[in-house]
Amino acid sequence: MQPKLIIHGGAGSSLKSKGGVEIIRRSLYAVIEEVYALLRAGAAATDAIVLGCQLLEDDPRFNAGTGSVLQSDGQIRMSASLMDGSYQRFSGVINVSRVQHPIDLASNLQTSADRVLSDYGAAELLRELQIPSYDALIELRLQEWLQEREDNFEKKMAGVVAEKELVESSNAGRGTIGVVALDTQGRLAVGTSTGGKGFERIGRVSDSAMPAGNYATAHAAVSCTGIGEDIIDECLAPRIVVRVTDGLALSEAMQRSFTEAFKHRRDLGAIAIDATGAIAWGKTSEVLLAAYHTGEQVGDTLEWIGDELTSYC
Repeated sequence: MQPKLIIHGGAGSSLKSKGGVEIIRRSLYAVIEEVYALLRAGAAATDAIVLGCQLLEDDPRFNAGTGSVLQSDGQIRMSASLMDGSYQRFSGVINVSRVQHPIDLASNLQTSADRVLSDYGAAELLRELQIPSYDALIELRLQEWLQEREDNFEKKMAGVVAEKELVESSNAGRGTIGVVALDTQGRLAVGTSTGGKGFERIGRVSDSAMPAGNYATAHAAVSCTGIGEDIIDECLAPRIVVRVTDGLALSEAMQRSFTEAFKHRRDLGAIAIDATGAIAWGKTSEVLLAAYHTGEQVGDTLEWIGDELTSYC
C-alpha cells in the first residue's frame, strides 16, 4: 500500500501573520518528510509513530517533551500513549517527569502485562530501562509560569506554541502533539504526547494517555488535541473509530462526531486515517496545527480557518 501520514502540533487560536504560519509549517514539514521516508522504506506504522512523536517532542515550539508547560506547582509532568491498530493494543504513561521522550515509555509498555503507568510507576520504568534523566524545561515556559504565578494563575492554560509572537492569543492554545500512520502493509497506528494544559491542579490526567484521545483499530486511527476534558466527555477518538468500523466513511464519521462536539460547545481537534488510506481532520477551535503526506503531496491545515468543522483528502 501507499503509506499515509498525518501529524499535529496542537490546536488553538489563529497564528500571527504569514510569518507565523511559515515557521510552524517548517517544523511540521521537517517531521513529515523524515517520518514518511521511514514509512516508504517499509517500516511498521508503530515505528513511524514513535519516530514522529520523538521529533515533535524534541521541538521546543510544541507542548510535549522539550518545551512542555509547567503545572501549578512549577513542575513538568508529561503524558503519552501509543496504540497499535493491528493488535488493538493501547499503552501509555501519565504525568511522568525527567524524560526526553515520553513516547518511548509508552512504546516499551506495548509488550508489558501492565500497559498504562502513572507517575511513580513510570519513574520506576525509567530506572529499569536506564534512560538518562532529562530536563525538558525551556526558558519561555518558565517565564510564562512565573508571570501566571504573579497573576494568581488567572489563565486556564498555557500557550499551545512556545513562542508568543506566533499566535494571536496564548490564552486560547491547547498543546498536544500526535501522529497517525498507515504503513505499506496496511497497518494503522497512532501516538499522542503532551505536557498537559499548564497551570493545572497537581494530578490532573490528560486525554492523551487515554483511549478517549488516542485510539486505533484495524479500521481507523485517531489522535486528538484540544481541551482534554472536552475530548474525554466526547470520547472522541473511539467515537470516530467505532463509526468507521460500523461502516461509515471516515469523512462522514468525522463530520458527525464534530457536529456533535460543536453542539456541545467543545473545544478540540483531531486527525485520522482509515484502512483505505483516507486522511481526515477536524476542529472546533480556530486553528489546527496539522500536516499530512499522501504519497503524492504534502499539505497542511494551518490556514484552514473557515466555518467547516472537518476536511479530508
